[in-house]
Amino acid sequence: MLSILKHCNWKTSRNGKCVVAILRAMSEGPVNDTQKKPEHYDIIIGGGGLVGTTLAVAIAKNKTLADKRILLLEGAPPFKGFDVTKPYSNRVSAINKKTVELFKSIGIWERITNARVKHIKQMQVWESNSDALIQFQHDHFAEDVACIVENDLILDAVYTELKNSAPNVEVRNKSQIMEVRLPLGKGQSEIKLRSDEKFSCELVIGADGANSLVRKEMNVDVFSIDYKRMGLVATLEVSEAGDNSVAWQRFIPTGPVALLPLSEKYTSLVWSTTIEHAKFLKDAPHDEFITKINEAFCKEYQKNDFIVKAINGLNSLMGRSGGNMRQYPPRVHSVLEGSRAIFPLGFLHASSYVCSGAALVGDAAHRIHPLAGQGVNLGFSDICLLVETLAEAAYSGAKLGDKHYLLKYEQKGLAKNVPILIGVHGLHTLYSTTLSPVVLLRSLGLQLTHNIPQIKNIFMKRAMGYN
Repeated sequence: MLSILKHCNWKTSRNGKCVVAILRAMSEGPVNDTQKKPEHYDIIIGGGGLVGTTLAVAIAKNKTLADKRILLLEGAPPFKGFDVTKPYSNRVSAINKKTVELFKSIGIWERITNARVKHIKQMQVWESNSDALIQFQHDHFAEDVACIVENDLILDAVYTELKNSAPNVEVRNKSQIMEVRLPLGKGQSEIKLRSDEKFSCELVIGADGANSLVRKEMNVDVFSIDYKRMGLVATLEVSEAGDNSVAWQRFIPTGPVALLPLSEKYTSLVWSTTIEHAKFLKDAPHDEFITKINEAFCKEYQKNDFIVKAINGLNSLMGRSGGNMRQYPPRVHSVLEGSRAIFPLGFLHASSYVCSGAALVGDAAHRIHPLAGQGVNLGFSDICLLVETLAEAAYSGAKLGDKHYLLKYEQKGLAKNVPILIGVHGLHTLYSTTLSPVVLLRSLGLQLTHNIPQIKNIFMKRAMGYN
């Protein structure tokens, strides 16, 4: 009401206009603070999971972007932290070398390694319907193929870094995005929360998962496939250590099953299978569940004699007449109580990652089958590419939401992600059938890759995050 009085003069009052305005303001009560102009940030990140939180740290630690004001919105309550004395979680990620470099650059890798990380020196993948296999490792096991890290440990390291070294990042928990408004051309993006709070920004980044609200507002086409299958995860205890630096994956008739070692005693299970089978395994009695896991890795399935002869012929032709030196994983004897969980599997890819005032990262842009362990690594790769693009825009004096610069991020992201997405989807399709011609083709392809170092190195570089 004071603002109205300031703009009133005696003349307008005599005409009655100001008197009416004052009386209306008095009847409506004091001005509501929520009607004020939305609080402004340079960047708003929707989603405080692994990718969104790591992105916030990466932006804050970039010298060119260090002065930018960032808001991280997360719908869940504050993260409780990680306790290294507690049992291993069933939510783990196979981190590749490129992701490790990102973690080192933002100062969280040392904290992770000081807790618990399992370094994988070799990966063995083999086919149950033939004798085909492939083993990935560096010469003399000089480098890691991957590192197995619990998701909660990564989050703990990232949130600690936010608290200690990112004063320009504000984290708001229990903040569910209700509405996103993007500029048609010039202008600002706006966010409205369920609490009716409003914020504006130059750039809103959707790190809000496969059902991204930011992506829906961008109005981009999305290609998605429901595989009508589920992934089962669990934390297992093994009876003997064996070679605990090897990750194992076997393609069996129900789908790929993998063991990712966590320590000398514990390993993480990821089993992709039919919906009915996944539900059965999740609720099966303890001893029956353990029997099914050991069978999945050790049972001899019926083989086609022609396919076996073809594999042996290929090995002989390439000077590997001794056959494949297959290793077997340690036997499982127990599952940690409460560690079994299932989740749906599918494929998703957005036709565009950007528009004026908005960009997508992680599962909001692409979703992939877990059989190659590339899902979260693609999200961390998005972070590297996007931060690099935003730094270039800021250095040039451009707006962070400038589509001209954001398209550079999209072009690099598509070039990196699409071949991996198509390749993994193709593998899922190939290994979802037991038809003999398909089994023959995939077995020969797997064995050929194993026998030719040049081809194997290409696959290894892709898996490690390098083009």
